Parts: sequence; structure tokens; C-alpha cells
Amino acid sequence: MLRILTLTSVLALSAAAAMAEEIKVGVSPGEHAEIMEEVKKVAEPLGLDIDIVEFSDYVVPNQALADGDIQANSFQHKPYLDNQIKDRGFDLVPVADTITTPMGIYSDKIKDMKDLADGAKVAIPNDPTNGGRALLLLQDLGLIKLADGTGLVPSTLDVVENPKKLSFLELDAAQLPRSLADTDIAIINTNYAIASGLNPKTDSIAMEKADSPYVNIIVVRKGDEDQPWVKTLVEAYHSDEVKKFIQDSYHGTVLTAW
Repeated sequence: MLRILTLTSVLALSAAAAMAEEIKVGVSPGEHAEIMEEVKKVAEPLGLDIDIVEFSDYVVPNQALADGDIQANSFQHKPYLDNQIKDRGFDLVPVADTITTPMGIYSDKIKDMKDLADGAKVAIPNDPTNGGRALLLLQDLGLIKLADGTGLVPSTLDVVENPKKLSFLELDAAQLPRSLADTDIAIINTNYAIASGLNPKTDSIAMEKADSPYVNIIVVRKGDEDQPWVKTLVEAYHSDEVKKFIQDSYHGTVLTAW
């Protein structure tokens, strides 16, 4: 049906656009960027204009937020944020849960983890929380044993039993998909797997359990958590439209946390 806009309605729409608050939100490539595009659509009629800024690694978005270059980010889980705050002193706070993306194991060499050979080369993320997450997955699969008390951030130095004598190669998380040609297995975060054309549901040979503690979050600077735009951002993210988009787009490889 043709919609005829009167001069009054045109002026009202122009005024609303002029009054819209603009924020920059940092995301990582893959599902975080794709979901934020949908959030942007939902937020616009609510008076919030989101400028989406993609970062190719996990280190820069928190620094950019702390420096005031962006107003929020949506790319990380709570253990990663906690570690960044501890190491770098960032004054950042989570304001909402978003999604859970189980970490997967991928290989161009084998089709089943039982075929992993002694001395296999294993690529894992080089940041403490995601590297630790990868090691915990290997421990859950019975391939290694970690020292007691390492919590969610063990390192390769905490491997106390390694019966297959696995060799660990620590790489930037974004580079892990490219390592498949040179390694036996690579343990890859879902966003980088999807961004490289891998399907976590069909291409992974092992996956993290669904009840992992690695729920992703929206993060802002401390002191901004009660700003009206934060409420609007969270409302848009937690909308039925965004939930449906996630369900329809990722078919169970990305899970909503609300």
C-alpha cells in the first residue's frame, strides 16, 4: 500500500532523525558484526543511531572503548573482560548478556578426534582466556590434564599430563582458520570460524559443551551504564526481532543468552 507523507509527518520524521543519539559500537567480524547490523535496524526507530566499527582482533576493542573512540563493544565473554581489566586496568563494565558461541575444533587432516596422532600440532588462541578455554576443551576430551587451581585461564605451562605429546602453537585468534593447512587441528572461536567460511555445526570435529561459562556481553565505560542510550541498545539487542534473526541465521551454532 502506498504511504503518502504529509508535510507535518515529513517534518516530524526529520526532527526525530535530528534528535537521534549516535553511538559507536565495536564488534569483531562474523556473528557479532552481523547481529549488530540487525540491532542497528531495531534501534533506529527507538532514537538510537549505531555506527558499527569492526576490529580484526580481540585486543583493540577494549582499548578503543577505554580511550573513548567508541561508546560500547560487543565481542567478548566475561572471563576475557575480567582478564583484560586485571592486566590493563580498564574501567569497563558489562551491561547485558548477548550470545553464547561454543568453541570448536577443526581440521583439514582428520575427520574424528580419535584419529588424532601422537605428536600432533595443535593451534590455539594466544590470548590467555581463549587459549585457556581451548585447553579446557582438550581436557574435557581427555587429551590432556591441567594442574589443579588454574580456573578458567590455564596456559600451556599448566599442562601436567600430555600422553599424546601434543605440540601447541599459539596464534592470534583471527589467524587460526588459516593455520589449518599447517596444523593437525585448530581450536577456533565461532566468530572467526564463520567469518572464514567454516560451519561450526558441520565442519567442526568437536565442540565445547553448551553449558560453558563463556557468555558474551555488551560492555561500556564505568559511569555510562545508566545512560539512556545504554538502555535502548540493550532493549534493541534483546528484542524479538534480533532473537529471530539469530535463530534463523545460525541454526543453533549461536545461542541467545536472554
